[in-house]
Amino acid sequence: MSKFWSPEVRELTPYVPGEQPRERLIKLNTNENPYPPAPGVGAVLRDFPSDHLRRYPDPESRALREALAAEFGVEVGQVFVGNGSDEVLALAFQAFFRQAAALQMPAITYSFYPVYCRLYDIERQALPLAADWSVDLAAFTPSAGGVVFANPNAPTGHGHDRAAIANLLERITESVVLIDEAYVDFGGESAVPLVERFPNLLVTGTFSKSRSLAGLRLGYAVGSRELIEGLERVKDSFNSYPVDSLASAVAIASLADAEHFAACRERVITTREQTRSALERLGFEVLPSQANFLLVRHPDQDAAQLFVGLRERGVLVRHFNTEALRDHLRISIGTDDEMENLIETLTLLCQAPA
Repeated sequence: MSKFWSPEVRELTPYVPGEQPRERLIKLNTNENPYPPAPGVGAVLRDFPSDHLRRYPDPESRALREALAAEFGVEVGQVFVGNGSDEVLALAFQAFFRQAAALQMPAITYSFYPVYCRLYDIERQALPLAADWSVDLAAFTPSAGGVVFANPNAPTGHGHDRAAIANLLERITESVVLIDEAYVDFGGESAVPLVERFPNLLVTGTFSKSRSLAGLRLGYAVGSRELIEGLERVKDSFNSYPVDSLASAVAIASLADAEHFAACRERVITTREQTRSALERLGFEVLPSQANFLLVRHPDQDAAQLFVGLRERGVLVRHFNTEALRDHLRISIGTDDEMENLIETLTLLCQAPA
C-alpha cells in the first residue's frame, strides 16, 4: 500500500470483474451477448463524421434520452443516461442511499453493490435469499434507508414479475427502491411501467447485454423526475459529459432495430433452455434463469476443479470463490456451437476418475 493513498482507499476491496483473456478461449464468463449488435451500429461507426469529435457532446444527451423515452413510453425528463450501468448505479448510491438507516439488499446479488457501500460509507443490511434462491421481497422493510437488487437477480437468474414488485412498492414508500434490470430482456418482466405510480422507484438498465454493446459502456435509469434530478445533481458534480457523441449515436441506432433485438434475445433464451436440459442430464443442479446465464452445481464434482479443467480445455466460465457460491459455476450463454463445446467438455470432466 502506498503512503500517498487516502486512509479510506486502504480499506477498500474493489470489485473484481470477470477475466478478459488474451488467449483465444470460448468465453462464457462475463455475460456478454454472443451475437453482434444491430447492423445499423456498424453503419454509424463507419460513417460517423470524425470532425464532430472536436466538440464536447451534449451534456444532457438529449437525443439518446428521447430515443429511450420513446422505447419505454415515458417522458424525456424521466430518463437518465451514463457511462455504463455501473456508473449510473454508482451515482444512484451517492444520490439516494447515504441515509441514517441501512440500505437493504439480498445477501447474494450483484457483487458491486457492497463495493459501492464501502466506497460511499453506506451502511448495508444483507438479507438471505428465500429457500428457492429467489430474492425474498417480504424481507425488505419500510424502515430501510433504501432497497436495491437485480431483477432478474445476479448471479442466480431468478426474476420477480411486475405484480410482485408493485406489492413491494406498496409497502416501501419512504425510501428509494432501485431495481437493476441488466438482464430483464432475457425473460424477465420490466418494472418500468410502475414508475408512474411509484415516485420512489428507480429502474436501471444497460446496453451491454441484450443489445451487444458491452464494449461501448452505456447505461440508463428510468424514474420520476424527482429521482432523475437527483442523479443529474450528482452527475454534474462529477462529470458533465459522461456519454460521448459516438456512443450516443450507436445506442440510438441499436434502439431503432427492434427486429434484430428481438431475434437475438430469442436465440439466447432458446439456447439457454437447451443448455439447461443438457446440464441436468449430466447431473448438474441448475437454477431456473430469466437471464443470459445459468448458475449450476454438481453434487459429485468440485466446482473449482471443473473451472480449472474447463479453462485448460479452452472454455472460460465464472467461479465465485465465496462461501455461498464456491460450489457453483456461473455459465454465460454463448452460441449453440459454444454451448455444445461446453457440454462435451463437461461430459469428459464429469466422467474422468477423481
